[in-house]
Amino acid sequence: MEIIYLGHAAFKIRGKQASVVMDPYDAKVSKFPKDVEADIVTVSHQHPDHNAVDQVMGPSAGSGPFVINGPGEYEVGGVSVIGVATYHDNQEGKERGANTVYVVEMDGLRLAHLGDLGHKLTEKQLEEMGAIDIVFVPVGGFYTIDAKTAAEVVKQVEAQIAIPMHYAQLSTDPGIASKLAGVEGFLKEMGKTEVAAQPKLVVTADKLPTEPEVVVLERK
Repeated sequence: MEIIYLGHAAFKIRGKQASVVMDPYDAKVSKFPKDVEADIVTVSHQHPDHNAVDQVMGPSAGSGPFVINGPGEYEVGGVSVIGVATYHDNQEGKERGANTVYVVEMDGLRLAHLGDLGHKLTEKQLEEMGAIDIVFVPVGGFYTIDAKTAAEVVKQVEAQIAIPMHYAQLSTDPGIASKLAGVEGFLKEMGKTEVAAQPKLVVTADKLPTEPEVVVLERK
């Protein structure tokens, strides 16, 4: 499996049989990479920095990707996706509404994209998610959980690999980036003094790290 960071909270996961793009964003956030294709697109919530499905092309001409935009269980092209209902804030959605955490199972791996999660996970939500190998976690605060809570959520999930997202970056619109913290606070909370960014992550089910790791990915 190959994991590519598209910027903000967007990733492309390319497996043996299918590919998934998670939380594509519109041009007001940043310039989305060109010619991104996927069989499946997941949308954690209906905000333009997470729901720009028109930025992603389908696997063949004239057809778009299969879009998943809410809780439930889905099976598409041999890929299992579970949407778990959560909130965009710590007030049960009263401030920013709902958020969906997606668990994608493919190539023998289980990946969880937390979207714009605004709170620690409940036991019920963790049970619905099940065992997780790789977690994509927002760390920038303001719109989502902050670095401290993000580190606590990573421990809750017990994933072997944690990939931070949704933090201030040079490529992000200044109006958005100015409200977000950088990735450094999260790395500190995770006990990592320095983590070199990688262009992509290639991982297989039989070669997961034996100890939990933090992987920072470069934007495509």
